[in-house]
Amino acid sequence: MARQQVEDAVEAIVRELLTGQEEIELVDVEYVKEHEWYLRVYIDKKGGVDIEDCQDLSEKLGARLDAADRIAESYILEVSSPGIDRVLRKPRDYAREMGKAVDVTLYAARDGKKQITGRLTAFADGVLTLDGNVTIPLADAAQVRLHIDI
Repeated sequence: MARQQVEDAVEAIVRELLTGQEEIELVDVEYVKEHEWYLRVYIDKKGGVDIEDCQDLSEKLGARLDAADRIAESYILEVSSPGIDRVLRKPRDYAREMGKAVDVTLYAARDGKKQITGRLTAFADGVLTLDGNVTIPLADAAQVRLHIDI
């Protein structure tokens, strides 16, 4: 099964497992090859998820995936919080974080900078708008994540 197919299938299973648990939100699923294959599921809830939330979903998802046996490669399953500097990937992520500060890492420098920080004020048709006047096509962004003030 291709990477995107694995992610889509796992996302469907996780959504089913979370039915009735409206407080927990599926943030993202990624299936990546690092040294080994990793299947990462990111969940969140108001106030943040705890270890019990992650363990409960990990056990249920692991059992369901083992029973289905649809992923050919061996992999490491990780269920966790996306963290306070979460990566924004999907339109729903941008809608949820509207008005918050984000760090945009660009593939190519713009005005000598490869990172732009600003308040997310709009997202439409694959284009981010920061601070009401800086537009960045998502195709130019290597990564967009919530900004953390240190």
